[in-house]
Amino acid sequence: MAQSHAKVVIVGSGLIGRCWAVLFARAGHSVTLYDIEEKQLSDAVLAIRQQVTDMQKSGALADDLTVDGVCKQIQTSNDLASALQGALHVQECVPEIIELKKKVFAQLDEHVDEGVVMASSSSCIVPSLFTEELRHRSQCVVAHPVNPPQYIPLVEIVPAPWTAPEIVSRTRQLMLSIGQAPVTLNKETNGFLLNRLQYALIMEGWRLVEDGVCSPEDVDTAVSQGLGLRYSFMGPFEVMHLNAAGVNDYCERYGANITKVCETQASARDMAGTATCAAVHDAMCRQTPVDQLAERRQWRDVRLAALASHKQEEEKKSQS
Repeated sequence: MAQSHAKVVIVGSGLIGRCWAVLFARAGHSVTLYDIEEKQLSDAVLAIRQQVTDMQKSGALADDLTVDGVCKQIQTSNDLASALQGALHVQECVPEIIELKKKVFAQLDEHVDEGVVMASSSSCIVPSLFTEELRHRSQCVVAHPVNPPQYIPLVEIVPAPWTAPEIVSRTRQLMLSIGQAPVTLNKETNGFLLNRLQYALIMEGWRLVEDGVCSPEDVDTAVSQGLGLRYSFMGPFEVMHLNAAGVNDYCERYGANITKVCETQASARDMAGTATCAAVHDAMCRQTPVDQLAERRQWRDVRLAALASHKQEEEKKSQS
């Protein structure tokens, strides 16, 4: 089924729903943003215009695109049946509550045609937990973005055991076509891919602080001024490959010690309400008090925009 500039429906007009609407509209798709609350939709329209304006300022819009042009691609609706007419892709963006996702997908199931992709933005709930009873369950998949998706292109595609391979393939191709970077899991796993990697790093940092090896600030410095610089443009396996005469040589040189170190990392630690939690929280608040988090998030997004722009420019140079 052709997807070139196909109609896309976004279910839920919160932060992630608005971001998805912009990504699809930027790529030329006709987008309908659905929500049950008219006030939510009117607020979303204003927020989307500001978001697109910010993207234009940061260079995240192509030269031939305008703020008005992108925004005109996005319509709103509080009538689900009407919104879904003619859609080929639906992107659900409701909160991470299983019962709510079951309810929303049951409603979608009543109205979609055969072949329509029903994708969830779920960050941690595997699709089999909310799609099993659906008539169109083979059309369901998770397509999880990373916030903010306009600057971080990764999308995790996670099928349920009954998801049709064609749905996975179409979702992947659609994500590529709108400028995102999809990764496809072959099966469900708790935490998907990104969070399993992220949580492993968080937990090791937690252990190092809890065991008195180093401070919370030094854990962050080790990542932001060390690992993160390399990992912003290549993954750990490519780092291995380059740090020796290929992966085989790396494993021969360093594999035994890596295994020995990781044998000491097996224990998960409690987090909430612990002394370590208090220590890490206090360290972070010394850097950024809680009442200044909004400003720091804005700074983060500006830096991410600059990094995304730099990576795009370097990619163009490498292709010329």
